[in-house]
Amino acid sequence: MFREGSANASTLKAWGLSRSFGSGDMLTVALNEVGLELKAGQLVLLMGPSGSGKSTLLAVLSGLMKPDAGKVTALGQDLWGMTETQREAFRLKNFGFIFQGYNLFPALTARQQLEMILRWGNGARAREATERADAMLALLGLSKKAGLRPAQLSGGEKQRVAIGRALIKEPTFCFADEPTAALDWKHGEQVVELLRAAAHDAGATILIVAHDARLIPFADRVLHLEDGVIAEGAERPMALYGGSHASV
Repeated sequence: MFREGSANASTLKAWGLSRSFGSGDMLTVALNEVGLELKAGQLVLLMGPSGSGKSTLLAVLSGLMKPDAGKVTALGQDLWGMTETQREAFRLKNFGFIFQGYNLFPALTARQQLEMILRWGNGARAREATERADAMLALLGLSKKAGLRPAQLSGGEKQRVAIGRALIKEPTFCFADEPTAALDWKHGEQVVELLRAAAHDAGATILIVAHDARLIPFADRVLHLEDGVIAEGAERPMALYGGSHASV
């Protein structure tokens, strides 16, 4: 659970982030001196057209891809100033990830995917890990699938397992790349509500990369990335949409 500071405290800051791919005539600028600040207790939605650099920015902010220039601090620590071992340990302790490709272990059941995170990452006892894994799978509508391996699950079911794996350790940060892309809207809405609860109830910092405009009413902030440049969207857009999801 988030313990590093109060709600709305800055947890991640980035400035001057640049990242390019290729060279010469084939050079592509994905990030052009990007800067932003994320806070505890907020769900931030990062949107933009395909190829705009959204996934690159998420990877740089989460310590998975080194920028060509710029700096990222998470919980006051220089993420890219750490050694690789230090950065891996920091990610393990504080970060949860939801990838488009699921990244599930083929030999493990849905329950074991979640138990592994709790036992290896959090040091939970076997019984506690099983109970918490089953509770998370129930929230995701996967109780009857707990004993199945990835090859026996649909794409949407695998995505829900991956989301449960990211959230079960109650991370300080959660980075999600198109978390609802493989889901029908019923399950997509369920997942976004879980992510909002992680932010609003547990004080986590949530960053979602997505194309789906249906996620906008759930977000506290919307950022737009295009041609490697970021711009702030509507703050607290839920009020603009007049939906039932506005927080108090």
